Amino acid sequence: MTLHSNNKKILAMGVPLLFVVLGLQSAFAQLSYRSGAEIEPGYEGWRANEDGTYSLIFGYMNENWEEQPDIEVGDSNFFSPGDQDRGQPTHFLPRRNRFTFEVVVPSDWGERELVWTITHNGETNKAYGTLATDYLVDNMVIASETGSLGAGTSSPESRANTAPVVTVQGETVNGGLVRNAKVGEEILITTHVADDGLPKPRRTTQQRTATSTQERMMRPPRRSTVGKSNGLFLSWNKYRGPGAVSFEPAQVKPWEDTRTSANSPWGVLWVPPAIPDDGMYEVRARFSEPGEYVLWGRADDGGLYHDQYITINVSP
Repeated sequence: MTLHSNNKKILAMGVPLLFVVLGLQSAFAQLSYRSGAEIEPGYEGWRANEDGTYSLIFGYMNENWEEQPDIEVGDSNFFSPGDQDRGQPTHFLPRRNRFTFEVVVPSDWGERELVWTITHNGETNKAYGTLATDYLVDNMVIASETGSLGAGTSSPESRANTAPVVTVQGETVNGGLVRNAKVGEEILITTHVADDGLPKPRRTTQQRTATSTQERMMRPPRRSTVGKSNGLFLSWNKYRGPGAVSFEPAQVKPWEDTRTSANSPWGVLWVPPAIPDDGMYEVRARFSEPGEYVLWGRADDGGLYHDQYITINVSP
């Protein structure tokens, strides 16, 4: 049978077959990276602080779709030179996580490098943080890199946008947020998020018809960079800790889960959650093992973000 006749046969079977084949290929690709792959630390760039210091911003790529390893600070997760612990995560969410945390360096940092090294599944990777001019980060870079804007574009709305402000309710201890909990028991976290309402969500929250949903699922990508839906959300996740942490309600994924129906701004069908009238968000967390945990809360309006952290001391 000739290639020409094969093409005729495929066309006769209809376009849906093509999507089935592509879908199976995508599924097999994801299955092959469920676990066992490496983690690559990434240097996102730097920005100057008002006191003359600089913030070096890091993220990472966990090549796995499901494996979320815990890599303690030490030989397999460390910074150099100087202190090994620079506040990096020890729990790694799946796939690409951009602008995850910042390391402040002094005003006289100059041309030095700060190196983050991660070893996982037999592979060692490094990210090199410098003050090279090419790595200067501003709000437009963040919005573009995370997918709120197309590469190299901006708008009056995006330039006017300011980051949300996260305020966790409750007392602080020595300037930090600390809570106590017991294994298996829920702890309530109440968080206020203030935002300017920009950028406006691109996608309506109105119920869609089956036809429009199918149309969006089949629509090919229109941009070369990752695409993200604008819209405010707050997401709490485990950042450090010895055991598993579950959250109720389920939290929006802050990592780039690009699957169609993912609860993630990078998923095609994702819709921003409703914003509480008073700006107060409540989430319940439950811990599987005793020990010290750090929870990471990120408010993200699509273009910009703000983070807060809570230390939870969990007793048996």
